[in-house]
Amino acid sequence: MNYVDGFVIAVPAANKDKYIQQATKAAQVFKDHGALEIVECWGDDVPEGKVTSFTMAVKRKDDEVVVFSWVTWPSRAARDAGMKKFMEDPRMDELKDMPFDGQRMIYGGFQVIVHRT
Repeated sequence: MNYVDGFVIAVPAANKDKYIQQATKAAQVFKDHGALEIVECWGDDVPEGKVTSFTMAVKRKDDEVVVFSWVTWPSRAARDAGMKKFMEDPRMDELKDMPFDGQRMIYGGFQVIVHRT
């Protein structure tokens, strides 16, 4: 089964275009290093929770939007090798000025256990 890296972040709404530009560039770097698919989703219907929620998890501010994204890899081994190359790729130097607060990013790697298309 494939392996997925998942991310949830809060992006200032005013930075949407910059975020899309950077995410598009980063997606190409991921693909060049073995990723199968990169998906970026701009929050549209993300309710506030009473106990937990995406908005609480990223400490979203009033002027921010929750972004949910994932990168699909062929395997954990491919992900480990590809992510290392991704982080070392000189093209990433152009993307160091992130249009969001990276300290509030939530991320993790996941084994796919069910997949229907």
